[in-house]
Formats: sequence, C-alpha cells, structure tokens
Amino acid sequence: MHEMSIALEVCRMAEQHVGADQVPHVVEVGLEVGHEANVEIHALQFCLEAALQTPPFTGALPVITQRPGDVLRLAYLEVDDGDPNH
Repeated sequence: MHEMSIALEVCRMAEQHVGADQVPHVVEVGLEVGHEANVEIHALQFCLEAALQTPPFTGALPVITQRPGDVLRLAYLEVDDGDPNH
C-alpha cells in the first residue's frame, strides 16, 4: 500500500516546512490528489488520519481535494500560531 508511504512523506514534509518545534501546532494538512494519480483516496485518507493522530501531529486534520490529472501535492498547512485574533 503506497498510500501509507505517501502519508508518512507528507508528515515528513510538514515537519520540515514548519519546523519540529511548530509541528504540534499544525491544525490541518491539505493535499491535492489527481484522479489519475494512481492513489486510492479512501486509503490515503485513512493513512493520513492514522499518521496525524500520533505525536508530533496529534489532532491535525487531513483535507484531500481531488483534481483533474495526475497531480499529487501538499497544497497547504494550517498552523495555529496561538494568536486568538487570527
């Protein structure tokens, strides 16, 4: 199941992008997955939910948006900066 490998790579990229000290503040992880990307969406959702429920991502929500073509990309990371005004 390469969906688990994708989920783990997404977690690695998120940690690298926001920094290890900010990872617990990741609220949402957005992915774009193409209809022709050879990815089983339900399996990827399941794997992401499992990977994001373990430290250091505990509680982050995976959001998968389907797109045309073969795209597979980390679209965004929503991070809680602790400022109640945002």
